[in-house]
Amino acid sequence: MGKPACKLVVCGAVTVGKTSMLEQILYGNHTIGKSETFPTIEDIYEATVETNRGLKERVRFYDTKGLDSQSNPELPKHFYNIADGMILVYSIASVETFRFVEKIKREVDRLREKEKREIPIVIIGNKADLHQEREVDFEKASKWAKKEKIPLYEVTVANRKGLMEPIVSLVSKLTPPPAKSPFPLSVRNFKTRQLQSFSTDV
Repeated sequence: MGKPACKLVVCGAVTVGKTSMLEQILYGNHTIGKSETFPTIEDIYEATVETNRGLKERVRFYDTKGLDSQSNPELPKHFYNIADGMILVYSIASVETFRFVEKIKREVDRLREKEKREIPIVIIGNKADLHQEREVDFEKASKWAKKEKIPLYEVTVANRKGLMEPIVSLVSKLTPPPAKSPFPLSVRNFKTRQLQSFSTDV
C-alpha cells in the first residue's frame, strides 16, 4: 500500500457519531438507529478518495477518542503534529459538543501562530435529522464558521452522499493538481486502471 497523499484527523466530543460517519462513508454499511455502540479509543482507516478534479488520492483517517469534560478534555498534541487536515465534528443536538469544536479551533490557531503552520479544517454538524432535539442554531454556527473562514456542513449518517461532500472538499484542497509538464504526453494508448474508491456520485 502506497504512502497516503494526506492524513486527516477526525475529532470531537463523545457520542457525536464520528465513527458512524466514517464507516458509512467508507463502507456504506452503517445501520441507522443501531442501539449498540462502543467508545472509540483510536482507529485508523485508509481509503481512495476521488477529488473534485477527478483524481484519486489515498487518504488516511485518524478516528480519535471522543472528548469529554471529565476524563478526556483535550485532544492529544501528537494529532496536531501528524494532521494535514482536520475534520471537527459536533452534534446539532448538543451545544456542549460545539464548544469542543471551538476549543480545538483555538488550539489550531495557537499552533499556527507558534509554528507558522496551516492546518485546513472542515466543520461537520452531525445528526441533522434530529430536528426536534436541535440545540445548536444553524445560523449562529454558520456565522461563527464564516468568521473563522472554515466551511461548515450539516449532515446525517442516513445521507451518504452528503457525508462525502466535506471529505472530498478537504482532500481536494490538500492535494493540488500536479504541475504541467513542458513535454505533454499523449494518453491515447493508456487504459485507466479501476481502483476501489468513493466519490460524491452515489
